[in-house]
Amino acid sequence: MAPPSPKEFIEAALVATTTPYALSYTDSKQKWVILRHLLSLLQEFPGFKPSTGRFMHNDGTEVNLLRATGCVHVANSTTPTIPLVIWLHENYPQKAPLVFVSLHPMTPIHRHHPFVDKTTGATSPPYILTWKYPPCNLSELLRNLVQLFSIDHPFSYTPTTPVCLTHPCLVSTKEALDRLVGMLHYDMVALRASTSDEIEKLSLLQEELKRRDRSITSMVAELGEERMRLEERVKNWAEETDRVENWLRVNDGRSIMDLNARDVGIEDAFEMDETSRARLESSAADLAIEEVMYKLDKALEHEAVSFDSYIKQVRSLARQQFFHRCNGMASTLSPTSA
Repeated sequence: MAPPSPKEFIEAALVATTTPYALSYTDSKQKWVILRHLLSLLQEFPGFKPSTGRFMHNDGTEVNLLRATGCVHVANSTTPTIPLVIWLHENYPQKAPLVFVSLHPMTPIHRHHPFVDKTTGATSPPYILTWKYPPCNLSELLRNLVQLFSIDHPFSYTPTTPVCLTHPCLVSTKEALDRLVGMLHYDMVALRASTSDEIEKLSLLQEELKRRDRSITSMVAELGEERMRLEERVKNWAEETDRVENWLRVNDGRSIMDLNARDVGIEDAFEMDETSRARLESSAADLAIEEVMYKLDKALEHEAVSFDSYIKQVRSLARQQFFHRCNGMASTLSPTSA
């Protein structure tokens, strides 16, 4: 027995009422339109074959639908054929058909394609997105897909092809719309990539600014501590100055202003012998070297001087400090002081 023709198969499927083989098309006028559109499609594209199957929508609803399965060939013979499955929605022709590119691991869909989802193969060209019956039909949809895939093949990424310019008078409105959508999609892909790179650079710059902020905050804190130490020293020196002024007023009867008026140095207010003067000079030199070594420590912390230079300076200063301290001790133990 010969297999039924496509027309006989579609008619039998549309009139079947036995569950679970009954299709989800209920209106007789709708079935007539489906039959006419499918036959027109199969006549223009004989490589497609009709069949039935269960289709699950995104909300989990399952329906029995007619489908046409086949491959389309684009103008370039070097590119592979594109296997398609066209499901007729249960509300067809008021609702657009559901078109899928069959997935195969050897021919994956490139991730930048503007009209085909690389994960599910769902196809959403402008023709489907702007579907309106009666102007739209299956045959014109498939012709549009052939034209679209000849411009931008789903299995080969050629970003320069969709943006090739053609004079507006030489293309149809739908083809111009397809080209425009493809150009906008690839522009968005490029913009997204450049934006991503810019965000990454700005993130690195942000981390660098945070690091500098922590460094500056640490330096400000250290400067604050240094200021407090200096204020404490100023306070101590002020107290010492007050004590010296009081001593001069009590023991000499002359105020500091009188001494300044006669151009007399503060050292002249004290009687000092050679031993005391030597001790004072040794002590002053010792304290000066101590201050210099403190500053060198801070400079090393902030990497203002190298470690080798720091060691050399500290050794030299320590040697000088040692001699000054020895001189101070020798003057203390000298027979003159005794």
